[in-house]
Amino acid sequence: MIILGIDPGLAIIGYGVLEYKNSKFRTIDYGAITTPAGMDIVERLELIYKGMNQLFHMYDIDEVGIEQLFFNKNVTTGIAVAQARGVTLLSCAHHKVPVYSYTPLQVKQGVCGYGRADKTQVQKMVTAFLGLNSVPKPDDVADALAVAICHAHSNRIGKELGRFSD
Repeated sequence: MIILGIDPGLAIIGYGVLEYKNSKFRTIDYGAITTPAGMDIVERLELIYKGMNQLFHMYDIDEVGIEQLFFNKNVTTGIAVAQARGVTLLSCAHHKVPVYSYTPLQVKQGVCGYGRADKTQVQKMVTAFLGLNSVPKPDDVADALAVAICHAHSNRIGKELGRFSD
Protein backbone atom coordinates (compact mmCIF):
# COMPACT_ATOMS: atom_id res chain seq x y z
CA MET A 1 0.00 0.00 0.00
CA ILE A 2 1.44 3.37 -1.06
CA ILE A 3 0.08 6.21 1.08
CA LEU A 4 0.38 9.92 0.36
CA GLY A 5 0.09 12.05 3.51
CA ILE A 6 -0.80 15.71 3.05
CA ASP A 7 -0.58 18.68 5.41
CA PRO A 8 -2.58 21.29 3.48
CA GLY A 9 -1.62 24.93 3.29
CA LEU A 10 -1.38 27.81 0.87
CA ALA A 11 2.29 28.75 1.24
CA ILE A 12 3.55 25.25 2.12
CA ILE A 13 1.85 21.94 1.39
CA GLY A 14 3.76 19.21 3.16
CA TYR A 15 3.69 15.74 1.61
CA GLY A 16 5.01 12.33 2.51
CA VAL A 17 4.90 9.17 0.40
CA LEU A 18 5.21 5.94 2.39
CA GLU A 19 4.88 2.27 1.62
CA TYR A 20 3.12 0.35 4.38
CA LYS A 21 3.49 -3.40 4.07
CA ASN A 22 3.35 -6.13 6.71
CA SER A 23 3.06 -3.46 9.44
CA LYS A 24 6.35 -1.87 8.31
CA PHE A 25 7.08 1.49 6.76
CA ARG A 26 9.36 2.33 3.87
CA THR A 27 9.90 6.01 3.18
CA ILE A 28 9.61 6.71 -0.54
CA ASP A 29 9.70 10.51 -0.64
CA TYR A 30 8.79 13.61 1.31
CA GLY A 31 8.95 17.33 0.77
CA ALA A 32 6.85 20.40 0.19
CA ILE A 33 4.99 22.13 -2.58
CA THR A 34 5.53 25.85 -2.03
CA THR A 35 3.91 28.95 -3.39
CA PRO A 36 5.41 32.44 -3.09
CA ALA A 37 3.75 35.08 -0.93
CA GLY A 38 2.52 38.00 -2.97
CA MET A 39 1.60 35.81 -5.95
CA ASP A 40 -2.01 35.98 -7.10
CA ILE A 41 -4.18 33.37 -5.30
CA VAL A 42 -5.30 31.80 -8.58
CA GLU A 43 -1.69 31.28 -9.64
CA ARG A 44 -0.82 29.82 -6.23
CA LEU A 45 -3.70 27.36 -6.46
CA GLU A 46 -2.56 26.37 -9.94
CA LEU A 47 0.96 25.67 -8.60
CA ILE A 48 -0.54 23.46 -5.87
CA TYR A 49 -2.66 21.58 -8.39
CA LYS A 50 0.32 21.02 -10.71
CA GLY A 51 2.50 19.93 -7.79
CA MET A 52 -0.11 17.42 -6.64
CA ASN A 53 -0.53 16.07 -10.16
CA GLN A 54 3.23 15.64 -10.42
CA LEU A 55 3.19 13.49 -7.25
CA PHE A 56 0.46 11.29 -8.73
CA HIS A 57 2.47 10.89 -11.94
CA MET A 58 5.67 10.03 -10.06
CA TYR A 59 4.23 7.49 -7.62
CA ASP A 60 1.58 4.78 -7.77
CA ILE A 61 -0.42 6.13 -4.84
CA ASP A 62 -3.15 3.86 -3.46
CA GLU A 63 -4.68 6.11 -0.81
CA VAL A 64 -4.34 9.65 0.53
CA GLY A 65 -4.54 10.83 4.11
CA ILE A 66 -5.05 14.57 4.58
CA GLU A 67 -5.28 16.67 7.70
CA GLN A 68 -8.54 18.46 8.36
CA LEU A 69 -8.33 22.20 8.77
CA PHE A 70 -8.40 23.87 12.16
CA PHE A 71 -8.75 27.64 12.46
CA ASN A 72 -7.99 29.62 15.56
CA LYS A 73 -8.44 33.28 14.74
CA ASN A 74 -7.71 34.43 11.20
CA VAL A 75 -10.72 33.54 9.06
CA THR A 76 -9.22 35.19 5.96
CA THR A 77 -6.15 32.95 6.12
CA GLY A 78 -8.42 29.99 6.82
CA ILE A 79 -10.41 30.59 3.64
CA ALA A 80 -7.25 30.65 1.51
CA VAL A 81 -5.99 27.43 3.14
CA ALA A 82 -9.41 25.84 2.55
CA GLN A 83 -9.16 26.77 -1.12
CA ALA A 84 -5.71 25.15 -1.30
CA ARG A 85 -7.08 22.03 0.40
CA GLY A 86 -9.92 21.97 -2.14
CA VAL A 87 -7.48 22.06 -5.04
CA THR A 88 -5.56 19.22 -3.39
CA LEU A 89 -8.76 17.18 -3.10
CA LEU A 90 -9.61 17.95 -6.73
CA SER A 91 -6.27 16.50 -7.83
CA CYS A 92 -6.99 13.34 -5.79
CA ALA A 93 -10.41 13.06 -7.43
CA HIS A 94 -8.97 13.46 -10.92
CA HIS A 95 -6.56 10.62 -10.20
CA LYS A 96 -9.35 8.51 -8.67
CA VAL A 97 -7.47 7.95 -5.41
CA PRO A 98 -9.48 7.52 -2.19
CA VAL A 99 -9.01 10.29 0.37
CA TYR A 100 -9.33 10.04 4.16
CA SER A 101 -9.34 13.06 6.49
CA TYR A 102 -7.93 13.15 9.99
CA THR A 103 -8.21 15.79 12.68
CA PRO A 104 -4.99 16.99 14.32
CA LEU A 105 -6.06 15.10 17.44
CA GLN A 106 -6.47 11.86 15.45
CA VAL A 107 -3.04 12.32 13.84
CA LYS A 108 -1.37 12.81 17.23
CA GLN A 109 -3.24 9.81 18.62
CA GLY A 110 -2.27 7.68 15.62
CA VAL A 111 1.41 8.57 15.83
CA CYS A 112 2.06 9.10 19.54
CA GLY A 113 -0.81 7.23 21.16
CA TYR A 114 -1.82 10.49 22.84
CA GLY A 115 -4.10 13.06 21.22
CA ARG A 116 -2.62 16.01 23.11
CA ALA A 117 1.01 15.32 22.14
CA ASP A 118 3.02 18.40 21.25
CA LYS A 119 4.70 19.05 17.92
CA THR A 120 8.12 17.92 19.19
CA GLN A 121 6.74 14.57 20.36
CA VAL A 122 5.06 14.00 16.99
CA GLN A 123 8.26 14.88 15.13
CA LYS A 124 10.33 12.49 17.27
CA MET A 125 7.86 9.66 16.69
CA VAL A 126 7.78 10.29 12.92
CA THR A 127 11.58 10.21 12.84
CA ALA A 128 11.65 6.98 14.88
CA PHE A 129 8.86 5.20 12.92
CA LEU A 130 10.56 5.93 9.62
CA GLY A 131 14.16 5.46 10.75
CA LEU A 132 15.15 8.94 9.59
CA ASN A 133 18.41 10.58 10.68
CA SER A 134 16.76 13.90 11.44
CA VAL A 135 13.35 15.51 11.74
CA PRO A 136 11.99 16.42 8.28
CA LYS A 137 11.79 20.15 7.67
CA PRO A 138 9.84 22.33 7.38
CA ASP A 139 7.35 21.27 10.06
CA ASP A 140 4.65 20.82 7.40
CA VAL A 141 6.62 17.90 5.93
CA ALA A 142 6.89 16.12 9.29
CA ASP A 143 3.16 16.75 9.76
CA ALA A 144 2.38 15.20 6.37
CA LEU A 145 4.42 12.11 7.23
CA ALA A 146 2.52 11.93 10.53
CA VAL A 147 -0.77 11.96 8.60
CA ALA A 148 0.46 9.08 6.42
CA ILE A 149 1.51 7.11 9.51
CA CYS A 150 -1.85 7.85 11.15
CA HIS A 151 -3.65 6.57 8.07
CA ALA A 152 -1.56 3.38 8.06
CA HIS A 153 -2.39 2.82 11.73
CA SER A 154 -6.09 3.46 11.20
CA ASN A 155 -8.51 0.68 10.42
CA ARG A 156 -9.64 2.57 7.32
CA ILE A 157 -7.00 1.30 4.87
CA GLY A 158 -8.72 -0.19 1.86
CA LYS A 159 -12.12 0.34 3.47
CA GLU A 160 -13.29 3.52 1.85
CA LEU A 161 -16.90 4.17 2.74
CA GLY A 162 -17.51 6.87 0.16
CA ARG A 163 -15.71 8.92 -2.43
CA PHE A 164 -14.23 11.21 0.21
CA SER A 165 -14.67 10.47 3.87
CA ASP A 166 -14.46 14.09 4.98
